[in-house]
Amino acid sequence: MRPFRYERPDDPLAAVALLADDPTATFLGGGTNLVDLMKLGVARPDVVVDVARLTGRAVETLPEGGVRIGAAMPNSDLAADPVIRHRYPVLSQALLAGASGQLRNLATTAGNLLQRTRCVYFQDVTTPCNKREPGSGCSAVDGWTRHHAVLGASQHCVATHPSDMAVAMAALDAVVQVQGARGPRRIPVVELHRLPGDEPQRDTSLEHGDLITSVDLPDLPVTARSHYAKVRDRASYAFALVSVAAVLDVHDGIVGHVHIALGGVAHKPWRATIAEDMLRGGPATTDAFRAAAVAELTRARPLPDNAFKVPLARNVLVSVLGHLTSSAGAGR
Repeated sequence: MRPFRYERPDDPLAAVALLADDPTATFLGGGTNLVDLMKLGVARPDVVVDVARLTGRAVETLPEGGVRIGAAMPNSDLAADPVIRHRYPVLSQALLAGASGQLRNLATTAGNLLQRTRCVYFQDVTTPCNKREPGSGCSAVDGWTRHHAVLGASQHCVATHPSDMAVAMAALDAVVQVQGARGPRRIPVVELHRLPGDEPQRDTSLEHGDLITSVDLPDLPVTARSHYAKVRDRASYAFALVSVAAVLDVHDGIVGHVHIALGGVAHKPWRATIAEDMLRGGPATTDAFRAAAVAELTRARPLPDNAFKVPLARNVLVSVLGHLTSSAGAGR
């Protein structure tokens, strides 16, 4: 590991100022992703700014009925929080499906959102990677692509976003609170992450020095249920081949509120807006769920090793929506 300077500022504004003054600086939360990338030589910061103690580590109820999650709240604590488990089970389920218990004890809410892809070519500094070195090429395009994107990819990058939590937050319409050099602002999670386009090195819409301070979840309809399902190569400590987060509200057999996000299929959590639009106001039936899933996935462009992801995503989506429709014990 190359030498770097470690800073531990006293408040968020001081942390933002440190990064604003140094393009080589980076924030450190729980370190479960950054430290690994530094060991691999992928991340090479000259300055590491510790922000783990500068933002909240709890869930608080907002006056309008939603909740605010502190950016430094550990994933284990967030998954176990009674409010989250009762009102937003999809989020708790997604968190528990990710990483291991030890990692969840360290990983933070903001860090989870901002973790970088686990593409094997991105993590191998001996191979070309546009995300790591813009313009060098994408080794994955003609390489091993089992875990790569089938939606929203480009010729410059076919990597997928690794977070389970971010998929659930996309389905929940979460909003990220950010403190930047130009002041605070709000960014919907669905706008936080980017598709690769011709700038795959840019994972998010954040500017250098932007610090996530909290994440807000809106209130859900009282009768809405939510669920997260993940398919992976082994039972634990594996990233999603395909995952689905869904929030569904059905009255008299008709779909009302419906939000769906897919994981393991794109460079960002993929909000399934085509499927949502088809389902909203229509019958909550298996045939309708299947038709919506098929329509959503018509844009898929699978690679040689991952064509299986298209029918897998379709089937998991239909299964999750069926579970939410039929299971009285599915939670809120």
